[in-house]
Amino acid sequence: MRIALLGYGRMGKIIEKIALERGHEIVLKVDEHTQVFDLSKAELAIDFSVPAAAYKNVTRCFEQQVPVVCGTTGWLDRMEEATAICQQQQGAFIYASNFSLGVNVFFELNAYLARMMQPLSQYAVSMEEIHHTNKLDTPSGTAISLAEGIIEHSNKTGWSLEAGENPSNLPIVSKRLPEVPGTHTVEYTSTVDSLEIRHTAHNREGFALGAVIAAEWLVDKTGIFTMKDVLGLSKTSKL
Repeated sequence: MRIALLGYGRMGKIIEKIALERGHEIVLKVDEHTQVFDLSKAELAIDFSVPAAAYKNVTRCFEQQVPVVCGTTGWLDRMEEATAICQQQQGAFIYASNFSLGVNVFFELNAYLARMMQPLSQYAVSMEEIHHTNKLDTPSGTAISLAEGIIEHSNKTGWSLEAGENPSNLPIVSKRLPEVPGTHTVEYTSTVDSLEIRHTAHNREGFALGAVIAAEWLVDKTGIFTMKDVLGLSKTSKL
């Protein structure tokens, strides 16, 4: 598969390494200094750029009939526009706030636990996420996805970064520390005990591998998909 890398920072370089190891070819590398680029040689694009560039990158792929996998977070305010263009152009698109295979299992576990905890009103739910200091968005896209899984199966109506700001909101604590790939913890606390689930990334290779696997899966497909489709997790979400 001939891949265009839209975003060639730390994640882009790791994706390149894994893609080459899996027998793929990198035909284009777009970084922050690239002004003009040509997608004509690419069979598929993987976008790990920056929030300001992601919308333009993915919609350009749709317009040029290049399937695209996107892991850039912080631009979801334009996601509805992007998916509409994808449908109009009959394109192929996978967006994920986190492509790690373990995190996507964690998403399912989180939603399942939220359903179990819903009738237990004595437990208060909260979340903490820790990332490296170069991460641009707060909270992380992964934390927002986890929050959505909790909100869907609880009496919470939203999330906030300030604990106690609104009792109807799920409080999220965001921390930025040097060289932390990503740690997400969901905790349920009562006066008698606490229960928590946690995912800890040891490095960025898990994110990159998941993105390449998603790209391999997306080839020759049309439509808008998620990592649930890639990993066959749609059935488990109904449990």
